[in-house]
Amino acid sequence: MLKDLFKKKEEVKNITLVAPVSGELVSLEKVPDPVFAEKMMGDGVAIEPENGDIVSPVDGKIVQLFPTKHAIGIQAENGAEILLHIGLDTVNLNGEGFTAHVEEGKKVKQGDSLLSVDLDVIREKATGTIIPIIITNSDAMSSIKTKDVKEVTAGNDEILIVEK
Repeated sequence: MLKDLFKKKEEVKNITLVAPVSGELVSLEKVPDPVFAEKMMGDGVAIEPENGDIVSPVDGKIVQLFPTKHAIGIQAENGAEILLHIGLDTVNLNGEGFTAHVEEGKKVKQGDSLLSVDLDVIREKATGTIIPIIITNSDAMSSIKTKDVKEVTAGNDEILIVEK
């Protein structure tokens, strides 16, 4: 019985991300911003959203919620650091159109609500609504594979497999 207390927890190596928002899955190279398209922040994919309901793509912990709520960082169980960047040039909105449902340090399960976003505000006041999903520590992962799907449903459809 006591030996069970001291067993090493099995390390999670591979994780699968589900879509954090419903919409059209597009390659990162098609994002009209060189920081994302040229993978300067890391590898990943993007989704052109059909609504503003953002959910967690993985089980993990919220490690960063930007004060402007336009981006959120999650650390997955295998150590992958995931950045969800909502729209382009949305930092300039200073939080307008964003409602956070989590805070830094909170543990989340795949499918938990993270943010609500008013896409009309983003369309009107920012450059674009596309949502890059970036593995910011891509170099620490052994592989990042994009699933071959076009339309995705939030919390349901797999979009990335990240292996450590």
